Amino acid sequence: MTFEKDFVFETDLCRLVVGENAIVKSLSLKATGEETLRTDEDIALFSVTQERPYHNEVKLAHPNKRTTYQANSIRLEDGKLVVGFEIIPYEAIVSFREAPMYMTFTLEGFNPKTEKYAGLAMDLPPVAELRLVQLPVKNRKNFGEWLNVSWDETAAVNVLAVSPHARIDSERRKGYRVMTADAVRGIKLVGCTAAMFAAPSDKLMDAIASLEEDYDLPRGVESRRDAAHINASAYWTGVINPLNVDEHIAWAKKGGFRMMLIYYTSIFKEERGYSLNGNYDYRDEYPNGREDLVKMLDRIKEAGITPGLHFLQTHIGLHSRYVTPVCDRRINLTKKFTLAKALGKDDTVIYVDEDPTGTVMHEKCRVLRFGGELISYESYSTEYPYCFKGCVRGWDDTIVTEHPLGEMGGILDISEFGASSVYLNQYSDLQDEIADKLADAYNAGFRYVYFDGSEGTNPPFEYHVPNAQYRVYKKLSPAPLYTEGAAKAHFSWHYLSGGNAFDIFPPELFKRAIDEYPAEEAPRMRQDFTRLNFGWWSYRTGFQPDMYEYGTSRAAAWDCPITVQTNVEMFKSVARTDDTLEVMRRWEDVRAKQWLTDEQKEMLKELGKVHILLIDEKGEYELQPYTEIICPDKQTRAFVIERACGNYVVFWHADGEGKLELPVDPAVISLEKTLGGEAVAFEAADGKSVLPIASRCYLKTSLTAEEIVKAFEASKLI
Repeated sequence: MTFEKDFVFETDLCRLVVGENAIVKSLSLKATGEETLRTDEDIALFSVTQERPYHNEVKLAHPNKRTTYQANSIRLEDGKLVVGFEIIPYEAIVSFREAPMYMTFTLEGFNPKTEKYAGLAMDLPPVAELRLVQLPVKNRKNFGEWLNVSWDETAAVNVLAVSPHARIDSERRKGYRVMTADAVRGIKLVGCTAAMFAAPSDKLMDAIASLEEDYDLPRGVESRRDAAHINASAYWTGVINPLNVDEHIAWAKKGGFRMMLIYYTSIFKEERGYSLNGNYDYRDEYPNGREDLVKMLDRIKEAGITPGLHFLQTHIGLHSRYVTPVCDRRINLTKKFTLAKALGKDDTVIYVDEDPTGTVMHEKCRVLRFGGELISYESYSTEYPYCFKGCVRGWDDTIVTEHPLGEMGGILDISEFGASSVYLNQYSDLQDEIADKLADAYNAGFRYVYFDGSEGTNPPFEYHVPNAQYRVYKKLSPAPLYTEGAAKAHFSWHYLSGGNAFDIFPPELFKRAIDEYPAEEAPRMRQDFTRLNFGWWSYRTGFQPDMYEYGTSRAAAWDCPITVQTNVEMFKSVARTDDTLEVMRRWEDVRAKQWLTDEQKEMLKELGKVHILLIDEKGEYELQPYTEIICPDKQTRAFVIERACGNYVVFWHADGEGKLELPVDPAVISLEKTLGGEAVAFEAADGKSVLPIASRCYLKTSLTAEEIVKAFEASKLI
């Protein structure tokens, strides 16, 4: 950093200029001189926020409300910045670091002018938040809201955290964004650090990787560059165990899956949703506990498949030992109440000091906790004396006890997902206790994880969502190749390098849902340099090979994987399982070989157009668009393929087998099991063709595409 009339902070890539009045003047790229900021906006680099004025004269002169005071001066003392603010009588001490590819600012403390607060018995200064970075960044083609990065083909500006503590955000303005980083009291005020940089776009990931290495963060850049793992689709199972592991391996290999995501219910006892979550007691299929888990995972890895663990780290089951018969004090409460009268064992009305207005009334969530006892209620009074009525004591088989006047309790934080679990208090050590249990299982041989239910925390969510994940992540050894999660916030970018997975879509909505949800999000996630998982696809009756082909091809277009939620019994009973798994095998092979060209990927991004991945007469992959034919019997699925060597129809029976009568001269068609492969015999009579129909076959013909469509539209299943 240099100083003459302005403060100049430099990296190898950029130069930040800030005036003595704390106004940001410039953030330019060294290589090109390109300016990345709006320089006509008087925006200070720093600001401070209080819940209300506390200094007497300020309190008298200004409204008593949450107020932000902008920095208006900077000076250098002992190698640190001393920042002054408008109106309020104290200064902030901020240290800075100029690394080769980024710079950081850290709040070190304050210089309060104590005489200005004379007579006030309070810790000084009364700061709620300190803004460490505030930049008016010009709009560019892309803005990644998760990573908080504005970029295009030439340049990028990134304001980011080096720990879960800094609150990273941006505010849209006309033609630019104010990109910010805040230190927040109650999370981490003094000692909080934020980073920032401008860089040529091709250096953006290198700059973040440098930051991750220097601060020993999860290697989000490295895992995103590991295409062999991060773009591979997954075989998901909730019922695998040492007794059936070989069967699951066989099915996974049939679909070409290189990753296997194992739900915690495969390993630990569970009932009714998430009711036992938190106990993590091994199932009976693991008589030797963790030792059997290690052996099972070794079997999976020996088959060339990478195992991952899927769990809900913030959920505690309502039937777990943490909830009943004595509810743990570390279970979260969403609203606090104080007993206005002592509560005897037989009392069914609970009097409280606080007005319950707005308290939850969903029938599955009307539960109070006082001490270790849970108490359900039917209603409450919103006029004094405040009370809860129709109470049932000892809810969930908790022990009924007496509770003294003044005891504090509150509303149990019951999960909205099925109401079979509750959320733990993230300010307690219970999350670390759960993390130890999960890590013990993961460290048995898993290599990646899915953080399910991650939204289940107490606020502020931008802190607790990533920090809850991080508290688990730090205990996993070796570090996961990548992770996915049900929810994300800024800091989780460093380890949720797999993004998120969409939930199940039924067959009748499948293709439309692919367009509406994952295909819509994929380009937005690209702006955060992250792939998403195109979905957890539940294998069930009604799914057809073309549906999976449509979904997985759209995913491959964006270098994204999918996850199949498997059901072995369904694999065995659904007629077209072999065809569907062959579709998946081909597309997983294409992903592994990185076979798709950029041109093909752009073609596949066009929604509504369907494509098929063929194996041609030479045994090579061939990508072709194809057109669905709506057959009158509703059981025949048929698609026209116009190839350079002639027109084809790929067709099959949706859920069985039979014969298809086609009003076509048998002389103009041939039937093949595979392209250019084994010929399939069919019957001919009266100028019509009767074709066997079951699994996928290919009909080759000299007819035009229009003639083929008309023929199949006039077909009859016999």
